[in-house]
Amino acid sequence: MAVRGWGGSIAAAIGIAACAGAAQLGLGYGLGIITWLPASDRVGEAAWAASLSWAAWIAATSTVAGAIGAQRLTEAADTDDDEPPGATFLGRISLVVAAAVGALVTVALVAVPARAAVRADTFSPQTIAAGYAVIGVLLGLVFATWSLSSRAAASNVIATVGWLWLLAVVSVTEGVVSGGDQPPAQLGVWQITTGSDAFWFRDYLYWPGAALALGAAFVIGALVARRPARDPLHRVGAAVSGIAGPLVVASAYFLAAPRLSGIRAEQVSAHLLAPYAVLAGLAGSVLVTTLAQRADRSLVTVPTQRAHTDDPTREPATATANVARPEPTTGGDGTETARATPLWPEGTAPGETLTPKPERKRRFGRRNSSDAEDNA
Repeated sequence: MAVRGWGGSIAAAIGIAACAGAAQLGLGYGLGIITWLPASDRVGEAAWAASLSWAAWIAATSTVAGAIGAQRLTEAADTDDDEPPGATFLGRISLVVAAAVGALVTVALVAVPARAAVRADTFSPQTIAAGYAVIGVLLGLVFATWSLSSRAAASNVIATVGWLWLLAVVSVTEGVVSGGDQPPAQLGVWQITTGSDAFWFRDYLYWPGAALALGAAFVIGALVARRPARDPLHRVGAAVSGIAGPLVVASAYFLAAPRLSGIRAEQVSAHLLAPYAVLAGLAGSVLVTTLAQRADRSLVTVPTQRAHTDDPTREPATATANVARPEPTTGGDGTETARATPLWPEGTAPGETLTPKPERKRRFGRRNSSDAEDNA
């Protein structure tokens, strides 16, 4: 990001984060997911805890959305390839801070409706609700910094946000269609059935919701990490990217209810599943990265040398020429010429076994008799 473009990028980060926060809170209020009911019964207590987790999560994801959106717009408009590393680092920090400033709009949008809540443990419930939104923005600063450094982590957060909102819409729609008493929508958990003890494990773990949450985290982690895992330079980031989205959800649950006492069974199930969803997302991304690494190793082959058999007149590559080191000879005019002597006799092929010729015996008797005649 060039220095001259910092102003537009900061404005884009603020605007995108503010729009993301307002849109998510508007959808939550419109669907009845976030409700600040008086805490006069167990339903009010459950709605209060669920609304706090949703508020913290929306504030955090709005910060991440603002930083990622501004970075994508800057990369699309920036044509300067000779940007120094310092400018890139300062640019990322400025985008993260600007996105956090824009996400502060969630504080006001949470505090004002929370005045309708009545809490026995505090005189100002809107202050508590606004405080959770502020903590969510601070949490979003950390995840936004990570997302700007790792595209796999950014994609995982975006995919997780889309899945959770789809699940929330389906949950609310199912409750409206059934017409029964539907409990408050939990963050990332859908209670498919009600009134049946067969789907509960020891009265505090709803296993259909557990299977859905863990399976979704695993699938999202695997699908998002598939493409960056092919690049060896980004393989480490792809391996750990599966925890990005589920970790935001787990952090929001921990902030809303650090202790599990005093909340309903469906909320206990949702709070207990959040850390395991982080592990499921990590398992998916690590599995895909491991398979990509093994695929790269299987592609490494040792080159082999093949003989050229197409041309019958061509000698094999392993054969050597039938020429030895040239020996100098003296011609008739006194000049020296180089004459190469063959390494093996003419008419034999390289590698052919030569049969030694029998040694000729010298006939000394005939030679001696001829010498005697000459002397006589």
